[in-house]
Amino acid sequence: MARATDRQPSMLGSLDWWTIGIYLALLTFGWVSVCGASYTYGDTDIFSLDTRSGMQIVWIGTSVCLGFVLLTLDDHFYDTFAYVIYGALLLLLFATIFNPHEIKGSRSWLVLGPLRLQPAEFAKFATALAVAKLMSTYGFIMSNWKHFASACMVVVLPMLFIVAQKETGSALVYLSFFLMFYREGMPGSILFTGVAMVVYFVVGVRFEQVPLWDTPTSLGVFIVLLLIQVFTVGLVRSYVSERGQTTRVLALSLLVTVLSLLFSKFVWAFDVTIVQLVLTVGLVCWLLYRWLSVRLNNYLYAALFAIGSVLFFYSVDYVLNDVMEPHQRVRINVLLGLEEDLAGAGYNVHQSEIAIGSGGLKGKGFLNGTQTKLKFVPEQDTDFIFCTVGEEEGFVGSAAVLLLFLALILRLIKLAERQPFKFGRIYGYCVLSIFLFHLFINVGMVLGLTPVIGIPLPFFSYGGSSLWGFTFLLFIFLRIDASRNKSRRQ
Repeated sequence: MARATDRQPSMLGSLDWWTIGIYLALLTFGWVSVCGASYTYGDTDIFSLDTRSGMQIVWIGTSVCLGFVLLTLDDHFYDTFAYVIYGALLLLLFATIFNPHEIKGSRSWLVLGPLRLQPAEFAKFATALAVAKLMSTYGFIMSNWKHFASACMVVVLPMLFIVAQKETGSALVYLSFFLMFYREGMPGSILFTGVAMVVYFVVGVRFEQVPLWDTPTSLGVFIVLLLIQVFTVGLVRSYVSERGQTTRVLALSLLVTVLSLLFSKFVWAFDVTIVQLVLTVGLVCWLLYRWLSVRLNNYLYAALFAIGSVLFFYSVDYVLNDVMEPHQRVRINVLLGLEEDLAGAGYNVHQSEIAIGSGGLKGKGFLNGTQTKLKFVPEQDTDFIFCTVGEEEGFVGSAAVLLLFLALILRLIKLAERQPFKFGRIYGYCVLSIFLFHLFINVGMVLGLTPVIGIPLPFFSYGGSSLWGFTFLLFIFLRIDASRNKSRRQ
């Protein structure tokens, strides 16, 4: 007769109920926010299915039911059929490109009678399953470039299909997978390169037209070229033991730059960035020489970083003026403070900031917001739902919501770290990265800190597709985590 300690815990007993409790709390706060954002003065029944608050109850109810259906499936189902699910969603994404139903300029929606679904929301969990399946296979090593490239391809394919649907915001969410790659062994230099490119873009565009010290030198170009030199030398110092030479090279470069700037200011005015470009070329030549001399590939990688940085920066103007759509270009200029346009591209963010600011410390109370009730904020129950929280619940309510999300993020980290197998851990970090990206970008764009790219706030924004998509992500992971006790006893 088996001892009581040998009994396998039931699936319900193995579930992480703390995470489920946070999920239910976020759904409740989300419904209150949708109700406040969609309420119109004079409405008498916020539970009617003719209202958005009433329909959101339907989406919440179906999401909860869907979550518990996902928990009843065997945990091996998600591992076994990961590629099948991924392939099916890729086909659905591809078919959506040719969908004749265009909503707000986007072809990302499938219209089935009264039901509208956005496959891009479901492709997130499918991609997470596929990349977890690939990276958990025997022999997969992140440091192997072929393996790393194959994992990147799994992430990039749905991105390309979503971009073809004119849904750039949803496509950018897939960049969050690189946070998981970093956790699983991707070199930090790759993540650093991505951050550096963002810095080049912001600094270069923001200060390109600002003269440096009353000289013909552009402040933006000057700073970016200086950063390229500093970052390149920093990479060499991090990955090469010979630090003395790199320090002397950087010191010489900075000395020449300062002398050139002084000469331009007090002797003969000229564009100092020409000197900086020459110095950058010299730095690259020195790195290539060191690579050929000692046969250490890290010198080559640093040289490629410098070359790629310069090419990226000087391609920014082309991307802004010839690749991006006019409304995207205006949004970036508004975000960087180059344009105001309060009646156009900056209208949403401006009204959102007014709504949040008017909430004060404790807010105006449930259904008492004026900015939201008078519909001053466009998309206030979807992409800009957080401004309703700020207006009606104030700083206290906003902080409570953010603390709930923080609790969810910390819980996901704990669950991911305790997984006995790579598949569960990798999938868990995919879920964590996606939630973190959505939270940071959505709240940031409502506050005017990040570009307006139109992505929902998890469990808050109105609609079934996003709510179901996030539920798929979370509850699949909870089912995988629930099986850990059984796995450890085998």
